Formats: sequence, structure tokens, C-alpha cells
Amino acid sequence: MNQNQMERRFKEFLALFLVFLLLSGCKKEILPPEPEEIKEATDVNKFIYGGLSTYYLWQGEVPALYNPAYQNNNDSLNAFLNTYKDPEELFYDLLYKYGEVDKFSLIVDDSQEIDDWLAGISESVGMDFKLYYIRSGSNDLVGVIRYVQKDSPAEKAGLKRGDIFLQVDGQQLTSLNYQTLLFTHKTYTIGFASFNGTGFIPNGRSVGLTAVKLLENPIHMDTVFIAGGLKVGYLVYNAFSNSYDSLLNTNYDIALNDVFGRFKNEGIQKLILDLRYNMGGYISSVIYLASMIHSANNQLIFSKTKFNSLLTDYYYDQYGPNFFNDYFADVIADTEKTPATPINSLGLNEIYIIATSETASAPEMLINGLDPYISVKHVGSNTFGKNVGSFTVKDWIDNNGTVNPSHTWAMQPIVLKITNSQDFGEFTDGLVPDIPAQEYAVELLPFGDPAEDLLKACLDDINGSKSGQASAKKDLRSFKSSDDFSPVKDMMFVKKLPPVKKVY
Repeated sequence: MNQNQMERRFKEFLALFLVFLLLSGCKKEILPPEPEEIKEATDVNKFIYGGLSTYYLWQGEVPALYNPAYQNNNDSLNAFLNTYKDPEELFYDLLYKYGEVDKFSLIVDDSQEIDDWLAGISESVGMDFKLYYIRSGSNDLVGVIRYVQKDSPAEKAGLKRGDIFLQVDGQQLTSLNYQTLLFTHKTYTIGFASFNGTGFIPNGRSVGLTAVKLLENPIHMDTVFIAGGLKVGYLVYNAFSNSYDSLLNTNYDIALNDVFGRFKNEGIQKLILDLRYNMGGYISSVIYLASMIHSANNQLIFSKTKFNSLLTDYYYDQYGPNFFNDYFADVIADTEKTPATPINSLGLNEIYIIATSETASAPEMLINGLDPYISVKHVGSNTFGKNVGSFTVKDWIDNNGTVNPSHTWAMQPIVLKITNSQDFGEFTDGLVPDIPAQEYAVELLPFGDPAEDLLKACLDDINGSKSGQASAKKDLRSFKSSDDFSPVKDMMFVKKLPPVKKVY
């Protein structure tokens, strides 16, 4: 190879080398991708998760509510919560066997709804009724009024217990249209009927009704009978409500205590407590009523409360073992509008309680709580069977009750289970009557009528005679009642629990 060839080869090699250096210098370093940023979950979703993981009775049965990854890593929890766009879907997915075990927890997007429900305030015509199938193989329904609320549009229109109706706005009620006709219109006209022994015949009577905001007084009736030579008090009590009634200028706990004051002054020797349509209310009102019936000794345990294990440990550490006991009361506690009021206690050792399948939660707590202390004669049928209670959970941002202003959601989850002083609380199949009896749809007599089926069964026992219901008559097949459309039916509430640090 001559000199010229060698120089040419060297120049070619040098050019290739420079190109290689240039290309090497332009090559970018390959880096791992940036981790995707996990967005903060919404306040509503965090509220739902935090509330249930702290208060929910079955918290330990729902893996997502005690997942260590969510407890120790906000990103993991946020990633989970962000999979839910609908807060209701998140809430119901976090419940334990919803519809099977937990049939009662609920959530709303406007906390005022729960506040009104628990206060007994609703937009209503004031007519409590039950719907029945007219005949087998047909969707046609008949409605029977069970009672009307005091000072309601229904009472002002002259409606009464036992009235029968077939039509609403000229249409025959059926299982397909009853919701539209009775629960979506504020104003409607009811067409009444008579029972001729075999069927229902329109009688030409109709009444127009318009729903208004109503506060229901749960003390429907109180009176005194003479039976078996004894003075017998009779009280129809439809809810364990402690609401303040501006017309009475007091709350319903004190109004109930006034009834017992009258019973005491009358010197009654027996008491018949009619809870046939009572579907729940406040635990505090249960304890007050039990004290009015039996004892104002505030050293006697009436009931015991059980929470989830996390809440139990927290309350035990903060307040000790006595925190879980509920005692008979000697005083109705004062409120912002009412003074502390001494309990009028009858000191009874026996009571007749009328209870049916529509007697649920708080009244069942009353029966079960009194049972270790006095003879409770349960007249009627098996009760509903609910031994758990709820609590309104809002998105509190401090221990002073300040609520997060960014949303209005609130929930009413099951948070506790109630037993009596002997630790019995397993009655999910209902409490069994001592004296079986029932009322019949087309034979409803006024409350207080001694011939009314359930009251008569009580009076017959007091008189020492056998009730005339040995051979039960055939009743209409029931469909729904107006109570079925109350969001808080069958509920038992605790008004408040001590502040709790959030568990997660």
C-alpha cells in the first residue's frame, strides 16, 4: 500500500470515528417512567370511609375497612377511594352483607333529611294506612286507615281509623301504581269504599288531601279503664320521639312523663302499653319510658351497649367499663328548651304490651330490657326482630361538632347492638307473644274500644276470661304500609356518642 492509499484510509477511519463520537454524544439516557401521581380522594369519599371504619358495628367483617395498606399509605387509600365516582355506591359496597345482615344502614346527600326524619318531621297528609290485596290472582289493592295524626289534613278532613279506600285520583289502586298515586303527588283525592262481607264497593265518598310539613305527636291516646275491679291505664304510643313541640311548649319525653303523672294520680293498678305500630326511635326515650313504668332507681342496669372492637377498646380506655351500661333514670335530662324533669314512676311489677310484626327496634328494646325485672305480658304477634341501633355520622372536622362545609352528605350506619341487663339480645326472629292475638283489616275499631281485638285480649286476661280469638279468622293478604316508605322505619337511634379520634 503506497503513501497516498495509507493517507486516504486514515482519513476514512478518522471520519467514521468522528461520526461515531457525534452519534454517541447525541444519544439520550433512558430513564424509568415517572410514577403516576395519585389524586387526593374527594372529601365525601374520605368521610364515608373514615366514618364507617371508625363507627360501623361490623367494621371487623369488612376487609376494606381494616386493610393495613389503607391504614399506612394514603396513596393506597386514595387509589381505592378514587375507583368510586358515586358516594352511595362506595357506602353500600362497604356494608356487611347489605340486605342480608345489615338491612338498615343508609346515606343521604342532604343531612337535613336525616335531621327531619329523626325529629319526626315529614311532608304528609297525616294518614297511617296499610294496603292489602283484594283477591288472589289480582294486582288490585285496598287501603285501610290505621290512624290519623292529630291536627293533620287527614284529621281535618274527617278521616278516621278503619276507613277503607280503593281509588286515588279516580284510579283503582294496584301493586303497579300505588307508589305513583300515593307517594309522588302532594295533592290527591281518595275514593272510599265499604265492605259488604265479601267484597269492597265504592260508596261515593271522596276526599281531597294536600300534604304539609308535619311533626307527629307519638302519644296518640291515653285513658283509664276499670277491668277486673282494677284501674287500668291504656296508652297508644307510636314512636320513641324526643322532639320539641312548639304547640305543647315541651318535648315528647316530658309530655309522656305528664301522662304517667296522670296515671299515678289516678292510682292505676295495671298498664296496657299499645306499641302495635311503633317502629323505633331514640334509646334515651326507651330508658325514660322503662323508668316511668318500673323504677327510677338510677343504680339499676336497664340495658347494655356493644360496639365494634376498635370503638369498644377506645371507649373502655377513655371511660371505663361502666360506659357500656344504660341505667334506669330518675330525671329526664335538661335540653336547650326544657328543664330537667323528675321521672313519674309507677313502680309496676307487671305490664301488658301490645306488639306485632310492625313493632321494631326501640320497643323491642323496651320489652327485652324490662323482662328481667317485671312480668311482661306480650299480647299480639311476633315482633319485627331488630336488636341493633344507629347513629347520625356527619363529616365533623373538630370535636366541637363543626361540619365540613364542602358537602352536605350524612350517613346513618348501624353502630351498636343492645342487650338487656342479663346480656340477652338475640331476637332477630322477633319476640314471641305470651297471648297471641291479631287485628283484622276490615274490622278495625277505634283505639280504646274495649271490643277492639288486641285491647280486648288484654282486658280478657285481666278479667280472668279467655279471649275470643281461639279460632283465628282469615284476614286479607297484606302488601305494604305507609311506614314502609319512611327511610328510618325500624330504626333505633342514639342521639350522640362521645367524640372519637378517627381510627384511619
